[in-house]
Order: sequence, then structure tokens, then C-alpha cells
Amino acid sequence: MRPPLSAHLEMLLVVLIWGGNFTASKVAFPTIPPLAFTAIRFVSGSLLLWFVLGRLEGDRRPPRDLLWQLLVLGLIGNTLYQLCFITGLARTTATNTSLILSAMPTVVTVTAGLLGLERITTRQRWALALATLGVLIVVASRGLVLAHGDWRGDLLILAAVVCWTAYTIGLRRLGGRISSLSATAWTMILGTPGLLLAGLPQLSGMSWPEVTREAWVGLLYSTALSLLAAYILWTRAVLRIGASRAALYTCVTPLIATLIAMVILHERPTWVHLAGGVLIVGGVLLGRGGGAPEG
Repeated sequence: MRPPLSAHLEMLLVVLIWGGNFTASKVAFPTIPPLAFTAIRFVSGSLLLWFVLGRLEGDRRPPRDLLWQLLVLGLIGNTLYQLCFITGLARTTATNTSLILSAMPTVVTVTAGLLGLERITTRQRWALALATLGVLIVVASRGLVLAHGDWRGDLLILAAVVCWTAYTIGLRRLGGRISSLSATAWTMILGTPGLLLAGLPQLSGMSWPEVTREAWVGLLYSTALSLLAAYILWTRAVLRIGASRAALYTCVTPLIATLIAMVILHERPTWVHLAGGVLIVGGVLLGRGGGAPEG
């Protein structure tokens, strides 16, 4: 059966939010260091999700038979992914980071297919190839400097791709045994302690009076929208339309990020951005008619 249109609209909203998060974070980093920023995000997000979970579902207790799975997913999809991404980005170029992360949809799709969780059609393979090509064109328009940078950083970003792939496939394996809200809440709550410990040194050295109003707005956006709303929608989309289709939409994130940066940070796009954007959107539209999830 064809997945409902609402699921695809929700994924478009997710990539819109995630695309804006790059600018929101960039505005905050000058006065809130990255690891401190991440620690504040996840502590605040966990508390808010705990409250929302109680209000909407009543019972905040995780299913006992899924507790260990949720713990592992929380450590992989939140603690390890965030630490690999933040520390990797600090050690390599933004170009290298974008190129490596652009492989995520393909990695998720291939992994889901190899594990027999989803049936990957020829049309969907072409959609993934088209969208990924668009991402590479958008990234390449800023110049490729693959010969420079710290390869330890590149390896950390590659590790982040592996972490998110494992997290997405793990969510898919949960099936209908837990709600999307509960899965999001518990993986975040269980993954937050590690991020808090990692951020404590920067938190203790911060000068709070120097934190700007723009930084607080960026932190609020990154927590309430990028972390809470988008994670809930992402989890629900994976459960409804499958890991590979959900991952396909992440190809649109760099395009959205460029457009938002153009408006807020006054960056000027080129015709290359337009060409890449057409390929990305074309890939997403082509992928909507791909194979249905199995099981």
C-alpha cells in the first residue's frame, strides 16, 4: 500500500526544521560552546519530552521488554551520534563533513535492504542516486578541499553516519510495539547523561552574562523544534513509511539549509545551487513511489 500523504508532508517539515538548525546553531556557538550547547539542548529536551509524554500518554514507564533496546538506541542515536558529529566537525572541513553525511540515505537504504527489513526497488535506487547527486552538486558549489583537513575528523563523521544508520534501523525493528513519542522520549532521555558529562567542562567555564539574545533564540529553536518536534516526526515517519523512504528526505536538508542561510546570513546562491536543488527535489518526488516496507 502507498504510504499516506501526511507522512511525506511530515518528513518535509522535518527537513525544513533541520535545515534551519544549522543557522540557529551557528548563531549560538560564539557565546555557547558546541558541547555545552549540546548538553543544554538534550537536558532541556529530555525534561520537556518527559512532561509531554506524561500529558499525552499518561504512563511514562518504558515497556520492560524494550528497555535494553531503547537504552542501546539512545546511546547510539543520541550520545554517540552527537559526540561524533560535534567533535568530527571541529577536526575537519565543513565540505568533508557535508560530503560524508550526504551518504547517509544510501547507507540506510542499503543496510535496510541487506537486513531484509524493506524491499528496495529499481525506482527507489534511481531516486536515491538522483537526490545524492544533487546534494553533491550543492556541496561542491562551495569548493572541494578533500586533500586538506584532519582525517580523524573525517572518520568521526563517518562514525556518525554509522550511528544514525543503526539508530534508524533500530527504530524500524521496534515496529508497532511502542509509540513514536515514547520511543523518541526514552531514546533521548537514556542518551542524555553521556552528553551532559561531555559538556560539563565547557558548561563550567561559560560566562553566562555574555550569552547573547540571539544565542538563546538559537538554543530554543534547536531544542524545541530541531530536537523535540523533528525527532518525534522522524520516529513516526520511520515507523509509517520505512527507514529508506524517511532517509531519502534527508537529501533535502542541505538545500533547505542553504536557502535559510541565504535569508538570515545573507549568503548568495549560484546557478549550481539551483541545479542541485532540482535534482534533490526530483529524487524525493521519484522516491515517493518506491517499494513498500515489509513486515
